[in-house]
Amino acid sequence: MPAKPQPPSQPSQDRPSGSRGASGPAARRAEHAADTRDALVAAARRLFAANGYDGTGTEQVVAEARVTRGALYHHFRDKADLFRAAMAEAAGEVALQLVDEQLAAEAPSALQEIRDGVAAFLDVCVAGGDFQRIVLVDGPRVLGDPAWEELVDRYGRNLLEEWLARAVESGDLAPVPTGALARLVIAMLTEASLAIARAAEPATMRAELGEVLDRLLTGLRPSPGR
Repeated sequence: MPAKPQPPSQPSQDRPSGSRGASGPAARRAEHAADTRDALVAAARRLFAANGYDGTGTEQVVAEARVTRGALYHHFRDKADLFRAAMAEAAGEVALQLVDEQLAAEAPSALQEIRDGVAAFLDVCVAGGDFQRIVLVDGPRVLGDPAWEELVDRYGRNLLEEWLARAVESGDLAPVPTGALARLVIAMLTEASLAIARAAEPATMRAELGEVLDRLLTGLRPSPGR
């Protein structure tokens, strides 16, 4: 069976290379700046998840992070820029979590791995937390579609193409252009995730959309006798 694709790299937090463990004033300043940025993003994630984008002010973030207002504007242009960093970090953590779970799982086939991965992603969309509020609810509204597409390109598109190519190579899927198929699957997952996050009954919406997506994927198996 073809080798499993590897997970995407961790999102960069702009931490200077070699700052940890280095010595000297410059290294200490770089480490302090990186720690300050980390504290701001962590505080922002907590507040944006609890209160939403509109309900969170920069004065709350600096108080939560225990830094100065000047420190915030040293690292971020404005609240939207800080929100973008919080959104990227939340999305990156979920992407790595899902990929790690799939790499550790022992699915019987490459197609089953994809089906399990889709199901796990839909479950995350129901679970709430900062991923749902920041990435799915406020993200598209505050930053627009380009921000979502950037996250998909960073964490999902290439990896999904690799998984689909692996399924085709192993004979689990009928031969199709995997790049085109990945685009369609991502479009369906995007719509499904947004619908779940905005639904009055997210669990019901997740079950219905999950059933349809799973049937579509299994329908791509090779026809008998081919």
